[in-house]
Order: sequence, then structure tokens, then C-alpha cells
Amino acid sequence: MSDFKIHRLVKELVEVLGSSASPEKCVEIIQKNSSPYSSHPASQTTLRNISQHSPNTASFLSKYEDLKSKNVDQLGSFLNLLARITEDKRLKSALERHAANIAASVSEPSSEMTSTASFDDQSSMKLVEDYALVRNRLKKVVTSTETKKISPFQKSIESISKNRPPNRPLPSVPNWWSERTYMTMDFVEDLSPNLSPLAGIPSTSQESYLLEDLLYCLSGITGNHIAPHNIKDTHGSRTFFTTDAIDLPLKELVNRILPLASHYSMVARFIEEKSRFEYGVVNHALSAAMQSLLKDYLVFVAQLETEHRKGTLTLHKMWFYIQPSMRTMEILSNIADTINKADARGGKVLSYLHEQTTGATGEHGSQELCLYLTQAACVPYMEILEKWVYKGVINDPYEEFLVEDNEVIEMEELPLDYSDDYWEKRYTVRRERIPSFLEKVADVILRTGKYLNVIRQCGKVFKSPQAEEIVYTIKQRQYVEAIERAYLFASKTLLELLMTENNLMKRLRSVKHYFLLDQGDFIVQFMDLCEEELQKEIDEIVPTRLESLLELALRTSAANNDPFKDDICAELLPYDLMFQMFKILTIETTEEEEYRVQSQNFNLLGLESFSFGYNVKWPVSLVLNRKALACYQMIFRHLFYCKHVERLLCSVWLSNKVAKSFPLTASQTYGPAFALQQRMLNCVQNLEYYMMFEVIEPNWHEFLGNMEKVNNVDDVLLCHSNFLDTCLKDCMLTNSMLLSTVHKLLGVCVKFADFIKHMRTYFVDAELTSMLGADVDMEISMPSMHSHPSRNASSSAAAPDSPATERVVGESDSFEQSISRFDLEFTGMLVGLLDKIAELGRINNSEKLVNVLYRLDFNGFYGEQLEKLSAERYRLESKKGQTSG
Repeated sequence: MSDFKIHRLVKELVEVLGSSASPEKCVEIIQKNSSPYSSHPASQTTLRNISQHSPNTASFLSKYEDLKSKNVDQLGSFLNLLARITEDKRLKSALERHAANIAASVSEPSSEMTSTASFDDQSSMKLVEDYALVRNRLKKVVTSTETKKISPFQKSIESISKNRPPNRPLPSVPNWWSERTYMTMDFVEDLSPNLSPLAGIPSTSQESYLLEDLLYCLSGITGNHIAPHNIKDTHGSRTFFTTDAIDLPLKELVNRILPLASHYSMVARFIEEKSRFEYGVVNHALSAAMQSLLKDYLVFVAQLETEHRKGTLTLHKMWFYIQPSMRTMEILSNIADTINKADARGGKVLSYLHEQTTGATGEHGSQELCLYLTQAACVPYMEILEKWVYKGVINDPYEEFLVEDNEVIEMEELPLDYSDDYWEKRYTVRRERIPSFLEKVADVILRTGKYLNVIRQCGKVFKSPQAEEIVYTIKQRQYVEAIERAYLFASKTLLELLMTENNLMKRLRSVKHYFLLDQGDFIVQFMDLCEEELQKEIDEIVPTRLESLLELALRTSAANNDPFKDDICAELLPYDLMFQMFKILTIETTEEEEYRVQSQNFNLLGLESFSFGYNVKWPVSLVLNRKALACYQMIFRHLFYCKHVERLLCSVWLSNKVAKSFPLTASQTYGPAFALQQRMLNCVQNLEYYMMFEVIEPNWHEFLGNMEKVNNVDDVLLCHSNFLDTCLKDCMLTNSMLLSTVHKLLGVCVKFADFIKHMRTYFVDAELTSMLGADVDMEISMPSMHSHPSRNASSSAAAPDSPATERVVGESDSFEQSISRFDLEFTGMLVGLLDKIAELGRINNSEKLVNVLYRLDFNGFYGEQLEKLSAERYRLESKKGQTSG
């Protein structure tokens, strides 16, 4: 069960109980104290503890044994839950109070009932007359429909039909056993026979009469002196009663023989019921096998009748002759009774038969009988299994097979709407349908059919050379080896289809070129062409122009040699990277509400919303699905924005070049600004180097090495998913604190670059003044520029980004003060980032994060500030500990 579903259920439970507890804390406690799922029966200690707290211990234990005999699913887990509730006194008292509140609310009379009691006499008389009229009509209807009773079989058909999908209706068949009662092989109900008395008849004649009646009863026919009781439960065991005045020795022998007739009745009813469509092909096959055994049994009864006609049969001889049949029919009756109580179908029936077969190891005859029944019942199930593992087709009309086809995506929609839904959700394993002898290879069976199904969807014709008949045996090795051979063929065929015919590795390298900035000249060419367009707001960008510029960058760079370059496209997403990442990172947390609704922010710049898209066709879309492409896009957007910030800081170098022509006293004013620019550039470049050369490249080479060892598509998906997850984690995208700090750090760099861009106008004016040699004018103009640069910049027409700059730099600040503010903010952000990286490196022992720490602080420039920050944190923690102590 997913964490989101657990959270929702816990929230509903807290609301129903009227508790003020926080659902998040409850979920956290559940996850810490949860134990692995177990469907094993509860221990005797657990049963004893629960029964001691039960008001009726005997009734509780009786109900448990009844449910256990029916093989009820998750009975052990439910008892473990009851045990936990019994041990937790607070929870038990809360549940008792809640039950008492519900009982009190139900017992309170409603206002409508109270008002009803105030009827006048005239209305009451009319109500009595109407009641009498309705009662007479109901009597007539009941009398007319007494003969048209709905059989329990018809009820079972209706209940099963309701649970079936509308596109798979059950075939309609006449209800033979309810309309034509004498067609049954079992005793006819509601006959109420009048038994003939045997009083005064000699014992020899009594024995002859009783033998004839026993032969009738053994064939499902009511006798003259022995008759069955009408059964209340259609699946219950049948009992018999005899006429009075039978000699005691004869009656004792009759009572010993009658259980055989009871077993026959149980088996006959089972065959008649389970032979109908709604019970599935496994029950059909089992009923047919029992029917063949029942024929042999009836032949045996006929032979006994022949002996009786010859006058050589006695009750003692009959008791001797029926011993083998008694054991056989007892086994069949027990099997039928257990399947009826559990209402088992498909895999459950096979699991029970397998248990009976393996459990009868000491009895050769019983084991052969159970093995015969199990093999017969397995034939249709194994035919479905063979079609799935050899052809990738499911032919399961009664929903019994362990693999379920959910039909999430139709074949014609696959090239248009690809996703991992087809792979993860189209075919799923239903654990309750798995026979116990196929439990170990259930996942192998699922993958085998999925592989073959994908090959079929690609239009490929194949024939499995390993196809052979799969037959149930006690030794599982035979059919397990056949399934594994089919799996090896399917996985090898699909892997070759992906790797060879669809060039999966070339596709992945193409994706790496564009999304992970592997193609250096292409990204430079693209940013040179599109940077001006992407600096606009997204509602002002023309998508067709952006596509044209992308195509031009592809054609004029080394990417022109990529055979898959036409699959790349430009996308403008309606949210920035921060919103996208925090929406993922805050799932099921208290901050989730803020990112639950997709933001349509049209004030975003193109640089913040731009990402590449990639067109993928089937079956490559199994690997490059929407989830994988979203991970690629998140890494690309982060790297792309870092590249943009790097280009902005590099453009500041132009201003640095102008300032070099100033006199020494004037150029010293700009020294701190260009020193700060160099520190910012060093920080951004080292972040890029870390992500591209210390995270992506090593992980990519490890991914290529793992891809050379894969044996099936599931291994490919796992390797690719691990590669993306590792890149996202090591690029600091999955840690909200680090991601937020890096984003703010880049934001300071952008504001600084914009500020220097505004000041460039004054640098040019100063350069022209120095070229004219007007030293006096320059001395006059420079202080004014130094004292109020922001005020002058705000009045300039060439200051499109002045509002953003003014939020950082005050209007009354001088140039030196503005640079000092940027320096303090940048240094504080960077030191905070290094401190968080160092802390995470100590906690998670992550070597790569420590590499970032040493790369950004390679000469120990920020080391002293980091030490001060650590000492201050230690002092605060110590003070907090002393206060709490």
C-alpha cells in the first residue's frame, strides 16, 4: 500500500473516531512500528490472549475454527490486529467510548417518530385499514409464489454476475435443478416420505429390506425404511433416519454404512453446482474428474445390487465390500466440503488440492487419488499458463489466472500516449489467485508474458522453441524448469528487439547529449541564438520561433550528426524548477497544500520555464517513459540555469576591461566588484563541474557497465532508474534545503550581474572623459557617480531591470556600499550552503557532497567563517541542552 493511501485512510479513521491527534504523527508511528505482512495463522498465544478478553470464549474459538476451515484470506493478519487492540488499553477504551456514542445516537428517538405518536383517532383508523389491506395482498402474493422458489444456485449466479465486468457476462443457462427436481443425482428434497414399519418382521427379512433401501440410498434415492433429512444448508452434510422397530445389531450396521450415502450426496451436489459456468474452468475440470470416479462408484453399487438379487449379500458382506469406496468417497466429500466452505475458485482450489496431495504422502492410495484430482483440475489452468508464457496472450474468461489484464491502454493509443502505465499497470499479479505450487515463480510468469506481449505489440512474429506441455507433478522441478526456459527466451528476444532493432543505447546517448549538456558546442550555439528570446516572459515568446532557433542550433553544431536529432523539441512549462521539485519533495507533508494545484504563472521568464522535450515511440517508451523524461528535464533545467548565470557573470568581464583604463585611484574603486564577480564565477563553474564531471559522467559510465550485464528488460529499467535517481540526489535536487540555498545563491549572482550591467553606462562615460584628458571633469563626475549610482541608474532609459536591482540595493547607497551588500549576501549564502553540505556529509557519509565542499572552498577562504558558524551552533545546542536539563 502506498504512503499516500495510508495517510488518507488514517486521516479518515481519526475523523471518524473524533480524535484530535495529528494524522501525520499517526502515520509516522505506524511506519515505525509496522511489521511485515503475514498471512500465516495466528499463534496459540495470540488466540489465548484474545479469547481471555472475549465475553464468550467458546463462541469466539468456534468462529475462528470455522473461518480457518474456509481458508479465509488474511485471517492471521486480522487476529494480530485484534491482539494489538487488546494489548493497547487506551485504544480499547477509545473504541468502546465510540461504540457507546453510536449506540446512544441510534437509540435516541427522532423527531419524526415523536410527531408520529400524535396522530388523531381518525388518521389512526385509516392507517389500520390500510395495513389490513396491504397484509391481505401480501398473503395472496406469497401463496401464489410458494411454488416458484429461487434456488440457492440461482442466487449464487446472481451474486457472481454482479461482480463481473459488463463486457464479460456469464452465459445464460436454464436452471435445471430448480425446475426439474428429478434430474438431480442427489436425493429429491421436500418429498416427506412415509416410512413403512418393520415391527414384527423377522430379522432375516428386515436385513433384506434394509439391504435394498441401503442400495437405494447409496445411489441418491430415498428408501422405504431409510430416508434423508432435508438439509438447511446446501453445502451441509446430509443425515438419515430409519423406521422404528429395527433389530439393534442391524441398526448398528446400517448406521455404519449410511456415512457412505452422506459422502455420495455431498459429492453429487458439488458436481452439479460446480459444473456451471460461474465457478470457473478449474472447478469444471475437478467436477469432471469427480464425475468419472462417481461412475466407478455407481458401477460398484450395481455390482452390490447384483449380489443382492442373487441372495448372497448380507449387511456384514456389504460393510466389508464398501471399505475401499468408503475411504475414496470420504476424501472426495472432504475436498468438496472444504471448497464449498471457502467458496474457492481457480488458484485457491489448486492450492488446496496440492496441500491434500503432499499431505497424503504416507498413504499411497490416497495420494494417488489426490494426485489424479489435482492433475485433472490443473489442465485448464496450465493451458492458460502455456498461452501466456509461450504467446503472451491471456485467455481467462472466468478471471482465475494469476495474471490480470487491466486494459489500461489500447494498442492503437500506444504511440500517442506512452507511459509506464502499460508496463506497470496493464498486467498485474493477483496474489489471491496464485496456486501455492506456483508462488515462487509467479513474478517470472508475469514478466515472461509481458515480454512476449510487448513483442506482439511491435508486430513481430515469433515462435518459442521451448514450447512444451506444462503438467502438474508433485516434483515442482519439471514445470518450473519449463517456465524458466520460456522466460529466458522471452527476455532475450525482447532485449534484442530493444537493443538491436530500436537502438536503445544510441537513443540514451542522444538524450544525454541534449538533456545532460553533453554536446558542448550545441548548447553554446543554442544559448547564443535563443537567450534573447528566452529572457522574455512566457506569454510573449513565440513557440514557432523558438522551434526554428532550436533547429538552426541543431543544424549548425556537432549535433547535426545525431540520427535522432529530429526527436528533440522545445517545451515551455507553466512552472519553474523550484515549484516542480518542491511539488515532488513535499508530497504527503504539511507543505503539500502550497504545491497541490499547478501554478499557471505567466510572469515566468522563458529561461525559468524552458526545457527540452523528446518524442519516443513504442517500445523504447518502456524505458524513456514520462517519469524518466521528467527526471531528465529536472536535471537539464538546473544545469541550463547555471549555464545562464555563468554567461551573465562572464559578461561582467566587459565592464572589468573598461575599468582597467581608469587611473589607479579610480580603478581601485571597482576592485571589490570584480573580485566578487570572480568569486561568483568560480562558485558557479565549480558547481557545474561537480554536477557534470563528478556526478553525471561517473554514474553514466557505471550505467553503461551495468547495461552490458543485463539479461532482461526489467534489469534495464532498474539500471536506468537507479542512474537517474543517483544523479538527482547527488546534484542536490532531492534535498529541499540544499536546492533552496543553491537557487538563492544563483539569484544573488543574477542580481549582481544586472547591477553591474546598469553601471556599465557610467563606466563608458568615465572612459570617454579619460580619453579627452579632462581630469578635472572626471574627478567631479566620478564622486557623483560613486555617491548616488542607483539614483542615476533609475533615471536612465537603459535600465530595464532596475526594479529588481533596487530591491537589493538601496537608493541612497553608494557604489561601494552596494558591492559590500552583494558581497555580504553572497558570502552568507555560500557559507550557509557549505555548512549544510558539511553537515549532510557527516550524517550520510557522502563522499561526493564532501567533494563539493572542498571544491568551493579549495583555498580555505571560507574556512574561518565555517568554523565560527559551527562553534556558534555548538554553543546554542549546549545552552539548549542545559536549559532542558
